[in-house]
Parts: sequence; C-alpha cells; structure tokens
Amino acid sequence: MAEASVQHANTSSTSENANGQLQIALSKLDRARQAVIDKDYERAQQLAEQVELDSQVAELHAQSERSRKAAQETQNAANVLRDEINRKTPH
Repeated sequence: MAEASVQHANTSSTSENANGQLQIALSKLDRARQAVIDKDYERAQQLAEQVELDSQVAELHAQSERSRKAAQETQNAANVLRDEINRKTPH
C-alpha cells in the first residue's frame, strides 16, 4: 500500500509543487524496503505507514499550491480588469 500511495502521489504537479514532501516519502519507502530485506518487519511497517501519510501530505501540499496559484491568477486578472475599467471611465 505504501508503494501505491507514493505512485499515486507521484504526479507532475506534486513533483513541481511538493517535491520536498514527495522526496521524504520516497526516501522512507526505500528505508522500508531495506527493513524488509533486513527482516526488521516492525520497522518496515512503521516506515510504510509513514510513507502513506507523507504521500498524502505531498498531494495535499501540491493541491494547496495549485489553488494558491489559481487564486493569484484570478486576483491578477481582476486587477487588470479594474485598471481597464478605470481607464475607460470618464472622471
């Protein structure tokens, strides 16, 4: 499930907007795999659970960043429109 959550989170948007969080999840996934090889199953389970949470954090951070950028673009468009209206309105 940890691998699936990382794969789900590993999108171009997440890579662009939440790369740090995604890298944390990938690093923990590697450590979980090594723990399985080392037969430290309890540690592997702990890391796998953390991977799932870190993947979700990465997705949410990317979504938040996309929303922030969209809001900024909307605000910029509103400012341009307001400026245009003010220029065309007789004083």
